[in-house]
Order: sequence, then C-alpha cells, then structure tokens
Amino acid sequence: MMKKWYSLLLAAAMLFSLAACGSSANVEGTPAPEESTPVVSATPAPEGEGADSGLSPTVQQLYQEFDAAMEAQIGTMPEQFGDIKVGAVVISLTNPFWVNMKNYYEAAGEEMGIDIDVQTGTTEGDTASQLDVLMTMADMDYDVIIVSPIDGTNLIPGIVKCNENGVKVINLGPGVDVDALEEAGGHLDATITVAFTEQGETVANDMISRLPDGGQVAILAGLAGAGQSEGRTSGAKSVFEATDNIDLVAVQNCDWDATLAYDATKALITEYPDLKGIFCCNDTMALAAVEALTAEGKEGVLVYGVDFTDDARAAISAGTMTGSMSYSSERYTKAALQMAVMLNEGETFENNIYLPLTLVTVDNVNDLEGWK
Repeated sequence: MMKKWYSLLLAAAMLFSLAACGSSANVEGTPAPEESTPVVSATPAPEGEGADSGLSPTVQQLYQEFDAAMEAQIGTMPEQFGDIKVGAVVISLTNPFWVNMKNYYEAAGEEMGIDIDVQTGTTEGDTASQLDVLMTMADMDYDVIIVSPIDGTNLIPGIVKCNENGVKVINLGPGVDVDALEEAGGHLDATITVAFTEQGETVANDMISRLPDGGQVAILAGLAGAGQSEGRTSGAKSVFEATDNIDLVAVQNCDWDATLAYDATKALITEYPDLKGIFCCNDTMALAAVEALTAEGKEGVLVYGVDFTDDARAAISAGTMTGSMSYSSERYTKAALQMAVMLNEGETFENNIYLPLTLVTVDNVNDLEGWK
C-alpha cells in the first residue's frame, strides 16, 4: 500500500543559516561533534498572508524554520513509499516530556500513514526494563526502531540484536555511546538529536544577562551518565565558570526526580542564602525548585528548565520560572518517522541530524500560542 506525505507550508519569516548535511552512509563509530544550532529568540513576526489562525505569527515562523532545517539536513519525504512498521522505545511515561513524545509519535504516524508502536520501560532510571523492551521488540516484525536510551550504554545489547535481525535503528535524543556500540559489534543507522551542550550554554548566557551584578548560581543535573544531562550541565558550567562575576557554587545530580530537586533546592538556599539562579536540566526539576523556593518564601531566584512542558509554560507565564529550552516535539517525531521511511526505502544518513532550538522566557512566552 502506498502512502503520501504532505508537508505543512507556513508563513514566510526571518531566515537563518544551517549547515546542510548530506545523506550517503550509515552513522557508525564516533559521531561528529555537536554543530552550532540556531537558537531562535521567538521574537514576534508580523502577520503574513496565508497565516494559520490557530498559531501565533512567532510559532508560524518557528515551524517554517524547523521545516527548512529538516529539509536541508534530511531531504524531502518520498511522495510514495511501501508499507512500514516502526517501533519506538522512549524513556519513561513518568516524565511529561516523554508522554508528549509518545502522543506525538502516534499522531504523526496516523497523519503520515505509518504504523508505529511506542514502548517504554517502567521508570526513568530503570535501564534494565528499557533494555528488556528493546530486546523483545528486536525479535518482532518492525522494519525500523527508534531508540531514546536512558544512558549511553544500556540499550547496546538490544541495538546489536536489531542489527543482527536486520532491523534498522535510529537514535533519537539522548545519545548512544557509539564507541562502546562499535566495540560490541553494533551500529546505528541514523541519529536525530539536539545540541545538548548548546542548550546549557544558551540558558547560562540568558541567566547572566539578567544578573548584571553577577552572583551565585547552581546547576541541578539529571541522571549521571545520561547524555542530555551531561551535555546541558557541561555547556552551562563552561559559560558560568568563564564569567568573572558569576560564582558556580554547586552542581548536583537529582536524577530527573522532583523530590530530589526540591530537597536540593532547599539545601542550596540554606547554604547559599544569596543564590541568584538555578539551571535545572529538565522542567520536572525546575518546577520542583520553584516549589521549594515558594515554600521557603525565597524570591528573586532565576529558575530555568528544559523541555517547555505545559506546566513549565504556566510557570513561566506566571513569572515563577524564568525560562525553558524548547524545540518542537511535534516536528521532532515527524522528522524521525520521515527518516524511518527513507531508511526503509534504501536511503542512508551520514551525519547526525540536529534540531533548531528555541529559548522560551518570561519575555516571549506569550508569543508562543500553538507551539508544541
């Protein structure tokens, strides 16, 4: 059965430049370094002819830029393609971000005419259960499986099994340790991800811009060894440590856990009563930090997260959170499914695919109606 893909054409707006990546060989071995990804400030754009009334002008602009970036790196969707069954292994449905990703995968599959099955482990730190899921799926009738590992190595046996069974594998988001994978005799067929280091750098620079007199700041990291946490932390840390009037007083792993982040925040403001800012490596921890600050009656501390979840949007709109790094999860899943189709049709991808980034703050959150 042949399917058709219709890409969304949105209103024209400001252009940006991206390094275009060709597609000629499988991704194997050590990945290329993270490329500089445009961070769009979400400045409102004027209403344009053909604008979608359900989206703000800014969101129309961001979607157009995202689509252009993906076309430059991935190419265009085949107008016709054969039947395909896709599996996806996400991290945990205890995190709103991955709940949204599951929903967007399923919506994209329905829209694109692609059969997709989304599976997950039990909790965000349960590496064994996530591997069990992939090992089972590797023996089923999937053509392509998209994996988002808890850490860099936990899914390697499952990926190797997919390779052996002729199932193509796309790594989405948190990175697989490709050196360890190669040592185990496996490979990835494609990677679509985010420049995690740049996320941390962008947040740190925005925080510093709001602290003209400097001050003490802290980082609440996620799970040790998780690529997204390590990248975000190192990016923010490098910027903070290179700024003369900024004192990075703590970097603490809170394992993506709200309770740990809440307790860590209370301990931080007790030890450092002049603390001016906290960067949390996801929104779950950022919201917990806000809750702890509120419970202690502590005001004036800038709090940033990552993922721009619905609860984070509400907190930023209310002014209790300062900002959150974002990218379109809806477009992310569509791009991954397009890559799955192209792999199944015989295309190959030489380079990692990177998503455009957007920093949402108290200054622009109201311009992002319809962003998802």
